[in-house]
Amino acid sequence: MTQTTIWAVAAGLGLGLGLVLMLRSLPVTNRPSFEERVAPMLRSSAAGGVDLFAEPRSLVSLSVAQRIFGPVLREALKQLDRFSIDAEQLRRRLDQADAGISVSEYRIQQLGCAAGGALLAAGTNAVAFFSGSFYGLLALISILVLTVLGFALRDNLLSAQVRRRQSRMLSEFPTIAEMIALAVSAGESAPGAFERVSRVSRGELNSELRKVLAQVRSGTSFTQALKQMSARVQSPPISRFLEGIIVAMERGTPLADVMHAQAQDVRDLGKRELMETAGRKELSMLVPVVFGILPLTVIFALFPGLALLSIGP
Repeated sequence: MTQTTIWAVAAGLGLGLGLVLMLRSLPVTNRPSFEERVAPMLRSSAAGGVDLFAEPRSLVSLSVAQRIFGPVLREALKQLDRFSIDAEQLRRRLDQADAGISVSEYRIQQLGCAAGGALLAAGTNAVAFFSGSFYGLLALISILVLTVLGFALRDNLLSAQVRRRQSRMLSEFPTIAEMIALAVSAGESAPGAFERVSRVSRGELNSELRKVLAQVRSGTSFTQALKQMSARVQSPPISRFLEGIIVAMERGTPLADVMHAQAQDVRDLGKRELMETAGRKELSMLVPVVFGILPLTVIFALFPGLALLSIGP
């Protein structure tokens, strides 16, 4: 391929993309649907936030380029949901990570990572082309592989964010549970104890307590808010603690006794986790001893004898 052919292909692709965007922006092909016309009149009575993936106005909070390419992005997101995990499951994972973004914005970030991988592969192949070592099949495979890896990279980052946040919440949990138990023993109700602890604590678990209090102020019952917190956190120790509070409130059990029992369970859990961590560290400490110090000791013990044998008659 000559340089003139390359520029002709690039110009043709640019012209085709421009024509597609012009056709998509025509009033005939861009008529608002019935849902889009009715949504502004019903938005004020909707409970909670509006799902950005379901409504076109979700892209208003994004950049200007995303608003321009909004129809293309929405169509790509719809096709993407056919081959990925369920949107509800993804929303739960975003809540667990406290990412602060919607499903639609996460999908756009996934597309951006995939496009970044494809551009990286295309740039590498362009360098190979101009250097004379270009292979068409290898270029196609590299573009596909880097696109898939870029798409999977965002999912791996989200999983790592979820694990880090759960680890931080578990490290904060014993102290928070003890503070809530002490507040209840001092005469506070369960919502009052949550509010008092949320004012004096910091961290990831504190943000969950604030979400519970915000839901209670907006009209949600306290037990329902605790159930929603348990579903968001997805941590067995925290879920057991919240379930104990819910059962005590529903059955009329003395809340202070239940909270102290739950706090004791949390302390025992912390001790067990500390012992398990110590056991893992003990095994890891044996690695330099077995593979480093012990072979060196054996060499020091055997070397004099081997030296004497080598210089003997």
